[in-house]
Amino acid sequence: QVQLVESGGGLVQAGGSLRLSCGAFSRYPMTLSWIRQAPGKEREFVAAIVWSSGGTSYADSVKGRFTISRDNAKNTVYLQMNNLKPEDTAVYYCAARIGGASTLVSGYDYWGQGTQVTVSS
Repeated sequence: QVQLVESGGGLVQAGGSLRLSCGAFSRYPMTLSWIRQAPGKEREFVAAIVWSSGGTSYADSVKGRFTISRDNAKNTVYLQMNNLKPEDTAVYYCAARIGGASTLVSGYDYWGQGTQVTVSS
């Protein structure tokens, strides 16, 4: 069983920054990801981190602007989002899977409740 508790998000102007947090509790080795869903669109992979190794992967649309990281002591994964754009507006979900990284949304079995990020132009 995996429990995910998200926090962060909000309203920010274009060019601004936000940080999302996800508390993750599991007895199994896992990969944690941030996945977003904009209004009227399908869910989209954003970034992933393998808990054991710290290896990361990113969607091309966020490379160089977003950074995913983890704090082992706090069992928390972060998504630092810089230089935000209006097209980053979406509900952001923390998601987890047992095992290695995947960029496929369908590869994730556990989901947080989602947090809204709105970027105004």
